[in-house]
Amino acid sequence: MLPELRTEIPGPESRRLAAELRRYESRNITFINPHFPVFWERASGVNVWDVDDNRFLDLTSAFAVAGLGHNAPVVIEAMRDQSERLIHAMGDVHPTRAKAELCRLLSEITFERWEAGTGRTILANSGSEAVEAALKTGLLHTGKPGVISFTGGYHGLGHWALETSGIPYFREPFRAQLGRFGVQAPYPARGERVEDLRSRIVALLGQHEIGAILVEPVQGRGGEVVPPDEFLPMLREVCDAHGTLLVLDEIYTGFHRTGRLFACEHSGVVPDLICLGKALTSGFPLSACVGRGAIMDAWPENSGEALHTSTYLGNPIGCAVAIASIREHLRAESESLVRETSAWLEESLASLQSPRIGELRGLGLMRGIALVRGDGSPDTTLAGAIVTQSLKDGLLLLAGSPSGNVLSLTPPFAITREEIAFAIGKIQEYVTSLPGSIS
Repeated sequence: MLPELRTEIPGPESRRLAAELRRYESRNITFINPHFPVFWERASGVNVWDVDDNRFLDLTSAFAVAGLGHNAPVVIEAMRDQSERLIHAMGDVHPTRAKAELCRLLSEITFERWEAGTGRTILANSGSEAVEAALKTGLLHTGKPGVISFTGGYHGLGHWALETSGIPYFREPFRAQLGRFGVQAPYPARGERVEDLRSRIVALLGQHEIGAILVEPVQGRGGEVVPPDEFLPMLREVCDAHGTLLVLDEIYTGFHRTGRLFACEHSGVVPDLICLGKALTSGFPLSACVGRGAIMDAWPENSGEALHTSTYLGNPIGCAVAIASIREHLRAESESLVRETSAWLEESLASLQSPRIGELRGLGLMRGIALVRGDGSPDTTLAGAIVTQSLKDGLLLLAGSPSGNVLSLTPPFAITREEIAFAIGKIQEYVTSLPGSIS
């Protein structure tokens, strides 16, 4: 359904709650100004209603989580059924049937599906935790602490994950507390040559004790950057030649966001470890690090005390909704829906005309509109103005990239052609009429 607004945005109840939150929450967490935020009350499919009963069209899937749509019936059914029986267990001591089933299913859809043997899983609560489990695995398997990551990369904000961040804004305030095991290489954009990058990575491997290369197959928070087709195969070849693990962060790209179940499947590259989250559960806090069996066996056998665990590891509700979500993704209709909707979105984006659009980026239902000033530099001001105005017009939209100038479109898969046309029509209005930075 298209947006329906009944009050000014934000409405009176959202403004009241914002004042309350400002008083009681750390001021760094929720962005609050006269135009933000609206407080969500309920959601269904591609729509979100706020506490003032305004209906919004969601172009974000709530950070690329709700690809199957908000409150997907199969997910709600699984959550309700599990919650009526058990909401918490003892994940590394006395787990549930659902934990065992989920670990088996994750192996089947990754390494077994790729004909690379059995996959073994470490479950976690957030994407950052899954990345940190992968980094620990890399050290245990190779004995080398170093990690190569990439500029513009985003792997969460836990301290180990933060060490690999390619966005200085998140890392620099905590530099004094971080380790020194991470080194960075430039992330290439589509159309760029990768041979010089190969030489640079090989040089880094010679200069540091590198156990793993951590990379997003397509950068999400970095601005929907799609690398050259040769990029992941090159990394796979370099890792194989140097005994280094290839760790793919598919927390954002996984589960059909780019048109394939996993983004690495576009290039046919099989990682050593893959990190999953977000759409894994369609909305419940649960993530996973899945690795080749022989590599994950670098972890010692549990002798009564786990070396890596947490209180909520393998939460029964999280496992149940992950299983339901995965099964829905495995339906042939899910992939065909993404491809059809992606074609509509790509066609509609191509109709945008403005010198303020520097580049259209992305893959599948993970698209970015890079906004620029007259001199070609990032126009962060215009991006911010568009996000604000779109909210007033009933569109939920975000801006990303290290410069904050890329409009990010990651809608639920079932967004209709009419809804896409409406959203892109509004964006055309914004890039035509809203003020941006001075060139």
